[in-house]
Amino acid sequence: MLQSALDGEYALVIDARSRREYAEDHVPCAVNLPVVDNEEYAQVGTTHRTDKHRAYVIGVSYALKNISHSIDKLVARYPKEARMLVYCFRGGKRSKLWFDALSTIGFRVDRLPGGWKAYRAWVRDQLSELPRQFRYNVVCGPTGCGKTRLLSALASVGAQVLDLEELAQHRGSLIGDIPGVVQPTQKWFDSLLLNKLRRFDHAQPVWVESESKKIGAIQLPAALLGTMHGGRLFSISAPMAERVALWREDYGHFERDLDAMMGRLRFLRPLVGGEEFGRWESLAAEKRAPELFQRLMEAHYDPAYARSIRKNCPQIDQAAKLELSCLDRASLLDAARQLREEPATVQ
Repeated sequence: MLQSALDGEYALVIDARSRREYAEDHVPCAVNLPVVDNEEYAQVGTTHRTDKHRAYVIGVSYALKNISHSIDKLVARYPKEARMLVYCFRGGKRSKLWFDALSTIGFRVDRLPGGWKAYRAWVRDQLSELPRQFRYNVVCGPTGCGKTRLLSALASVGAQVLDLEELAQHRGSLIGDIPGVVQPTQKWFDSLLLNKLRRFDHAQPVWVESESKKIGAIQLPAALLGTMHGGRLFSISAPMAERVALWREDYGHFERDLDAMMGRLRFLRPLVGGEEFGRWESLAAEKRAPELFQRLMEAHYDPAYARSIRKNCPQIDQAAKLELSCLDRASLLDAARQLREEPATVQ
């Protein structure tokens, strides 16, 4: 039933839970039509502790009003032969209210056994096995060398790409937050990741960027990391001038506010030492962003990457090497075509 939903076999999948629950995680194709909203759900729960009968009266009253509104607004658009799936937290009262209403109208309706809780257990089980079923081409290289942009170029030329940083909404470093963007919850990231993997062709390699255990606040599944780290490695390099230019584009918000960046970097002071950190502070105070970016890469990010890649991918010395002289879109597309069509020719 779950796989049928994810494969688009239902005309409408309804998540009957509150908006707060839906925001934390949901079946990717589901529409949130709450039986009770966040405040109503909290009121029913509070009342239930002291007066169960009153709680049911309040809950059903809210539910009938909300279901009626959703039928008028959305459900009425569907033809009578439409097949629908409904679920709530455990497959209990909230999904039953929707099931009864839709069945009475005449739709073909299924209830997801066990509700979202069963779905979440299925996601965990799938992520412990499915990632191992693919072959991975792993793009490695120090920060700023264009790995993420190369993945985008590979996708443009038809390669099968898994962009973990895009799913996690984070660039994967201490200063990797994307302005104005909140990372997904761990559960929603897991759902997005599984939904992506399920659509991949097992016969084709998956191109992915080398990552550590976490991307911002998001934890990567152990099965995915372990299989990736055993994949075929492609080591990317680019001139420092190109890397600095890329940083100036990706971290332009920090170039405009170097004090904010230094606030993020203060946690590195014990690692790099007071003298080195003082050098960063001087460059920031003088608004010399390009020099600061270069110094950060040379003094911290490049050595840290070298240690990390050797720990996670001991076979790094056998990696195919690709030198990118320029990180503009046209050059990256040329490199992507070479990797896509003739990966064996990369030295």
